[in-house]
Formats: sequence, C-alpha cells, structure tokens
Amino acid sequence: MIVLDRVTKNYNNKSPALKKISLKINAKEFVVIIGKSGAGKTTLLRLLTREERQTSGKIVVGGIDYDKLKDRNIPMLRRRIGVVFQDFKLLPNKNVYENVAFALEIVGKTNAQIKKTVPRVLEIVGLTGKEKSMPAQLSGGERQRVAIARSIARQPKILIADEPTGNLDPKNAWDIIKVLEKINKYGTTVLLTTHNQEIVNKIKRRVITLKDGQVVGDHAKAEYKHT
Repeated sequence: MIVLDRVTKNYNNKSPALKKISLKINAKEFVVIIGKSGAGKTTLLRLLTREERQTSGKIVVGGIDYDKLKDRNIPMLRRRIGVVFQDFKLLPNKNVYENVAFALEIVGKTNAQIKKTVPRVLEIVGLTGKEKSMPAQLSGGERQRVAIARSIARQPKILIADEPTGNLDPKNAWDIIKVLEKINKYGTTVLLTTHNQEIVNKIKRRVITLKDGQVVGDHAKAEYKHT
C-alpha cells in the first residue's frame, strides 16, 4: 500500500528533514508515527500527500509511483488520502451536514450521492442528530469528529491523522482514537501521529519512531518510552 525506499528530503542547505527512510505499510494497517518536534513526521506526511516532493528515493502509494505522477493527477491521488489535522479546519459558516457535504460537492458528487453519504459518515463518527449544529456550538471533540467525517466521506484508502487529539482533553482524545480504530476496521489504512504516550501504549499498534529524520524504531504493538 505505502512503500518508501531510501527517501531523503532536503530543504535548502540545511540538514535533511528525512534521511534515507525505508518503510512498508500494508493495506488496512493502523500505524502510529511518533517522534519529537523536528523529527520529520510532518515532512513524511507532506511527501505522502504530495505537498512536497522527495529529494531522492522512491515513493509508491496504492500502486502509484510518485516519480511518474503528473501534476494533473495529484488531485486524484489526494482523493484516496484523507487528512485530519489538530486544528479541525472546519468552515465556520456551514453547519455539520454542510461541512461534510462540501467535501463531496467539490469533487462533483450529485445531490443524491451526498444525501446518501453524509448521514452514513456522521453515524460512523457518532454525530447523528448534530447535522444542523454550527461548529461554534460543538465541543472540541465533536468538531474533530466532523473533520474526520469530512475526510472519510470520499472513502479514501488511507487516512492520515496528524496529531488529531492535540487540542483535546483525555476523554475526547480517547473517543477520537476509538473512531479512528472503527474506521480502520472498515478497511481504511490509518496513519496516526501523536505525542500522547498513554494513547500509544493503550492501543498497542505498530509504532514507527522518527528521530532526526531517520527511523530509529519500528515495532509491532510497541510501548512508547521517552528517549
């Protein structure tokens, strides 16, 4: 599903953000990526969504060789990859239903398809009954659920969750993790970055540790210990 072969990313003349990283992530895996600020997590995610290009090495995602990916096909790639951020990025003037529907409208889905899809994804994230609520009326956890619903509405093969619990209290944080696990059970590959040691230890998933742009740990069901 995701293959990185000796991938390096340089910015200007500074030390590489990533140094010859090699990884293989299988379809339907749930993988946690950890590391301190500056370790290379964000760069890795930006390479996968093609917001950045690698300096050297090979990236293949879902059979798509990024070396052969034309600019005009990048939007198609991004439809296969859902992304959830720490700060939600909801449209404040649209209600819950409209926020999720908008993600479908911009890729040309019909009204009939939208009416079928939106209630289904809101049910998955536990927001049935909140369709008409505005973002300002929601808790932080609920806003993150809307963001997740929006990101899975187009049925991506991969969901990248970049510090999705960073702004949430422990209960809401754990609720979001359970939503991500539910989505994973439906067959979506999930990549989660987090600083939350308790979450990493509790969910017992594969953990990839980055440090100074390199993979220094890759363990199934590992426990996260500060280094």
